[in-house]
Amino acid sequence: MLTPWETPESIDYKETMEKFGIKEFNFNEFNDFHLFRRKIIFGHRDFERILEAIKKNDNFAVVSGMMPSGKMHFGHKMVVDILKFYQEFTDKIYIPIADLEAYWARNISFEKAKEIALNEYIINYLALGLDPEKVKIYLQSKNEKVKDLSLRLAKRTNFNEMKAIYGFTGETNIGHVFAPIVQVSDILNPEFDENLEPSPLPVVVPVGIDQDPHIRLTRDIAKRVKITPPSSTYHRFMRGLLGGKMSSSKPETAIFLTDSPEVVKKKIFRAKTGGRETLEEHKKYGGIPEECVIYELFLYHLILDDKELKEIYESCKRGELTCGKCKKIAYNKVVEFLKELKERRDEVLDKALELI
Repeated sequence: MLTPWETPESIDYKETMEKFGIKEFNFNEFNDFHLFRRKIIFGHRDFERILEAIKKNDNFAVVSGMMPSGKMHFGHKMVVDILKFYQEFTDKIYIPIADLEAYWARNISFEKAKEIALNEYIINYLALGLDPEKVKIYLQSKNEKVKDLSLRLAKRTNFNEMKAIYGFTGETNIGHVFAPIVQVSDILNPEFDENLEPSPLPVVVPVGIDQDPHIRLTRDIAKRVKITPPSSTYHRFMRGLLGGKMSSSKPETAIFLTDSPEVVKKKIFRAKTGGRETLEEHKKYGGIPEECVIYELFLYHLILDDKELKEIYESCKRGELTCGKCKKIAYNKVVEFLKELKERRDEVLDKALELI
């Protein structure tokens, strides 16, 4: 079962798309954005509605929450890149901080969740380039509109449906069962005014495939209360540095945005690559960049120029670019990026405190 709290080591994206009715993302209007162009964003539900709003210069909202449960890494940065793309077209970007879910599902106190949200996420979001004038950041536990909406929408589902979607059992605490309803309210929040009356507005939610249960539940409930179901897009997960899942709880699998150059060096030079077992075999048969997490760092984050990326890919395939040289390139690019990011974090601290 694929849920927001239990993601398998590997995911068959094609099978998941077919099973849950996710369409292939094949819109070419925004190929200037590398995550679209490189098919890292691979699927969608009703993105046509958002595309139409952009073409007509109509208003729409983007909702992308954060779970304040660990340190921010390069996998999380991808979501910020997506939000930066959308802020060129809308000033309605909602970022709920899921402190209620963190409390119910991860046993994280509200105080700790707020601290993590500020120091690990909000500061980095702004330092990475999100415009504070275009984002609406809030704690779930402090947003009365979302909590009131949750109470009303809770009547639109039952435990059997929640069990079928999320796999809840008799051992699941009731707060954890209720957490998805709060997520539904976060997503539908832009479609209701302060009096909880429907106020039509297209909404898009950019997520990883593990969040699709929330999207499906939200779309079903939206239809039951007769408002427009939210659109969604789905991006691929980056693999962990060791080849499995990337996780904040396993520091060796991820490069955190606050890692020192020394830590970055250790992580990158221990990372799994697509190189052959020996240098001789690598030069003879060439590498396999598709299996290399270093190449994935280039693909997702570090090299935006397609020509430069292609040269690295083909040089690896020919066996000319060795893994050691490739890792050195990645190390230098990551360290320079993190150095600049740290400087920007210092600049946005006061604004981050205002937002929270």
